[in-house]
Amino acid sequence: MKERVAHGVVNAGPAPRGQGVNTGEHSARSIKDEARALGFSHVGICSASPDALAAERLSTWLERGYHASMAWMAARAEERCDPSRVLPGARSIISLAVNYYAPHQHANEEGSGKVSRYAWGDDYHEVVGDRARQLSSWLIRMFPGERAVWYVDTGPVMERVWAARAGIGWIGKHTNVITSDMGSWVFLGEIITTLELPVDASATDHCGTCVRCIDACPTDAIVEPYVVDSNRCLSYLTIEHRGPVDPSLHDKYERWVFGCDICQDVCPWNRKFATETPETRFQPRTGNVSPSLDEWSGMTAGQFAARFVGSPIRRPKYEGLLRNVRIVRGDDPAEPGEASHL
Repeated sequence: MKERVAHGVVNAGPAPRGQGVNTGEHSARSIKDEARALGFSHVGICSASPDALAAERLSTWLERGYHASMAWMAARAEERCDPSRVLPGARSIISLAVNYYAPHQHANEEGSGKVSRYAWGDDYHEVVGDRARQLSSWLIRMFPGERAVWYVDTGPVMERVWAARAGIGWIGKHTNVITSDMGSWVFLGEIITTLELPVDASATDHCGTCVRCIDACPTDAIVEPYVVDSNRCLSYLTIEHRGPVDPSLHDKYERWVFGCDICQDVCPWNRKFATETPETRFQPRTGNVSPSLDEWSGMTAGQFAARFVGSPIRRPKYEGLLRNVRIVRGDDPAEPGEASHL
């Protein structure tokens, strides 16, 4: 996802009388309790030390051009692997996750499209970001003199690496984080802080010999276990990519007009452990699960803007969404739509 401004730095002010706590195990427990009270389904802590292995893998991924047009991935690569470049003096990372699974299914009928499950409801940047902001504010009240910066799918932060190091879950062969109790249907966030905290055990990989996600990808975007070529990934092509799409990929869309969940849908961990989210804002908005291709292809730019207020579906912009719909319908995707600069 593109870096956004949904993050914030919080600096400590005077601590309210009686609210200070000692660092150590008690501090970590207090932070985790507060995170769960705010609605996070998972919380873990890891060191903010640089990750050399992640840096090497990121460098190789970038050298192969697998980031496609996402230039921001390369622009701040060093910061991604070293949290102290993001927040000087960083000592700990509090990794957070929120379950977003809603148990609805796409309609299997001609004339309907498919939208990725994460975009059915309200924009997770706002929902999860509000919780991360509250937790950051609470943290600096409790630990005067410390600093913290929070992110939700934003900025130069390798959220999946830190989530795995903090024990939230392991990075699966499809590159999504898989939790052992809820599968991979989770949004991630993190707080980088100068506060030194005891760390949790890193997650261990439980994918085993399973390659269902690799076999199921219609565009062969998972070029090897744990490596995705964005140039071929339907999630990238339908959301981040601007302009025309290679015609050889058009017949591989499988009715996806926004995102793609195939690699997650076939994952045994999701099939067994997916749990409905208690967050009502992640439940589907009307028409967002299996949209009518005819209806969406006829939207004007104004209708697009009004319909998707506060929705992740605004991300590809009006032209991008109509391009996706036209590809799925088998129309000419280059057919011009109403001019828009949304």
